[in-house]
Amino acid sequence: MNAEGNELFQKKPMLKSEDWWAVWLGLFVFALSLGPIIGMDLLGWVVKFNVWVDSSKALVPVSQTFQNMSGIYSAFLTYLFLLVITTIGAAAMGAKVKKYIIGFSVIFWISFLCLFFGNNAYIAATPDKQASLKIPWSMSRGEMGFVIAMIVGLIIGNFFEGFAKFLEEAAKPEWFIKTGIVILGAAIGIKTVGALGLANTVIIRGLCAVIEAYLIYWPVTYFIARKYFKFTPEWAAPLASGVSICGVSAAIATAAAIRARPIVPVILSAVIIVFVAVEMLILPLMASTWLFHEGPSCEE
Repeated sequence: MNAEGNELFQKKPMLKSEDWWAVWLGLFVFALSLGPIIGMDLLGWVVKFNVWVDSSKALVPVSQTFQNMSGIYSAFLTYLFLLVITTIGAAAMGAKVKKYIIGFSVIFWISFLCLFFGNNAYIAATPDKQASLKIPWSMSRGEMGFVIAMIVGLIIGNFFEGFAKFLEEAAKPEWFIKTGIVILGAAIGIKTVGALGLANTVIIRGLCAVIEAYLIYWPVTYFIARKYFKFTPEWAAPLASGVSICGVSAAIATAAAIRARPIVPVILSAVIIVFVAVEMLILPLMASTWLFHEGPSCEE
């Protein structure tokens, strides 16, 4: 095996491992979210984006416990919290702390503004909310903030290469997504336990999803990628996971599991996001135009 391969498969110490820091930070955030069990709302101050017409009502704390806190203050506390916990991990993994702090701050607030504008009522409001928001129309694109963020990222990466290079120290999408996967997985587990009445339905649907995604879509995608597009296993396996399971998070998790080069999940994630963005913009329009519309019910 060549030097690059040896470095690729070399096991990192726990304090230097991105995977382990994703686990630790994810479990730390999840543990804080369990505060209400002991009567303490430890994360209720985290900012939440509302669909807005009046910008002063766009930001609120996620919990009613902090309803008197201003949205701007909530956003700033959220920024500080994420900055502190991720800086600890980044420093342990060998990042340049000053560059990371500056880069993370820039990325956070750019992303924040994208989500803020993406939640404008004329963009994000669903048809059933238009009356309450007193608007005559909306695009009904609730995820547009993420699309805007993707477009901004593509512009920065392709037309402002010096700026992108400066942000590189803090641009750690794999780490952030892995951390999110840990939080999401733990939360789903708790919600499942709390809804034992739905256990049979969850189990049956889960088995169907496993058979469908893992035993049909995954091998078919992998076969096509290898046979017709001549992808190597390093590329084909994360691509198959991304297509058949759950998009970017699955592609990144698979790439980490097979120890693919960092460029592999980054490129595949970008491809998946582009396709998702196009589908989010086009498919609803196609559905509303060409699919069957249920007419008004007939009264006898």
